[in-house]
Amino acid sequence: MQPLTGKSIILGVTGGIAAYKAAALTSKLTQLGAQVHVILTENAQQFVQPLTFQALSHLPVHVDTFGEPNPGAIAHIDLADRADLVVIAPATANLLGKMAHGIADDMLTTTLLATKAPILIAPAMNVNMYDHPAVKANMRRLAEMGCRFVEPGEGLLACGWIGKGRMAEPEEIAEAVVHFFQEGRHPAAGEQRPPAAEAGLAGGGSTGDLRGLKVLVTAGPTRERIDPVRYISNHSSGKMGYAIAEAARDRGGEVVLISGPVALPRPDGVTFVAVESAQEMYDAVMAHLPESDVIVKAAAVSDYRPVNVHAHKLKKQADRVTLELEKAPDILQAVGERKQPGQFVVGFAAETENLDGYATGKLKRKNADLIVGNNVLAEGAGMGTDTNLVTFFTADGQALEQPLMSKRQVADKLFDLVLQQLAVRRERR
Repeated sequence: MQPLTGKSIILGVTGGIAAYKAAALTSKLTQLGAQVHVILTENAQQFVQPLTFQALSHLPVHVDTFGEPNPGAIAHIDLADRADLVVIAPATANLLGKMAHGIADDMLTTTLLATKAPILIAPAMNVNMYDHPAVKANMRRLAEMGCRFVEPGEGLLACGWIGKGRMAEPEEIAEAVVHFFQEGRHPAAGEQRPPAAEAGLAGGGSTGDLRGLKVLVTAGPTRERIDPVRYISNHSSGKMGYAIAEAARDRGGEVVLISGPVALPRPDGVTFVAVESAQEMYDAVMAHLPESDVIVKAAAVSDYRPVNVHAHKLKKQADRVTLELEKAPDILQAVGERKQPGQFVVGFAAETENLDGYATGKLKRKNADLIVGNNVLAEGAGMGTDTNLVTFFTADGQALEQPLMSKRQVADKLFDLVLQQLAVRRERR
């Protein structure tokens, strides 16, 4: 059986050049077993004709709110009720604005207001539009409503700019759809669905098994400034840390998320602390550490920082420049040194070789209770991906290898193990 057999998916296609990719996405979702009901906006039809999607989905394509082929049902209400998932690909800045503010002026937006199905959004637009404060605010608002996002890629855009805004590839979106349904049981078409806030749509199911625990999570990269326009950083996207924070929230935990600079919407229902440098993250962690029960340090913190930060932009002069660095604060080390009885500390080890040796060494050296290790060179496990391939290294000597999973699945597996370890502790008392 195909992974999407029996699933009813609405694919909303809006008026961007990436609309041509939606045809390939329709084909892939159909091949995976889904019934794909395509809704094209008026502007989308300027790029791809309805007949293309009809041929690929083998189903009628919807373009007009008032086009009612079946007198026994109102089309957009009928589609909204039967959908297991709504995918918007591409999602233009215009569509994001309409969704965020409840505007319903065509077939797609009226269907979006009528459905209780979860929504997966694949933005696509010019890099400057994607970075505009209004667009960012709309994305945050939609995330707070329970919408999920498939992050756009970076590269040469159709407009000629180079940057972030290119719609994720159809394969990535299809994979995200499959992962969504694999994360937990989702109602079949026609079943009663709870409101988005109750359904835990920012992640997996809401089990409540972390209720009563305060969970501190760090995420993303840090930036160590060289001068007002340059800094040292890394490729961390923050996706793993955000997935951990969302999983903890959905499982009933009281969550503090300390995040370096990332391009992700802020999760709803958590205490959010934005930082930039390793020192700022260190200070924030130390401030929240005493009240925390579980500490998950998923951030990729800079190991070194410039000794001197220049007040003005360094000018290009010599052929070679030497930059003197010093060690940045080691946050996991400090947490391990200050760990109180009852606190559970989780660290991450992103390696390129000798994963077992480096991870177990870090576990002991940093006085952690658990290390999540991964080889970032492995396919699907690097920074910026939506998946991860990890091994859990425990203080009692276990090395628990996990299959390739979505980062949200990794987060839930992590908390399953944390709760098991805490239960063992209680039994030993």
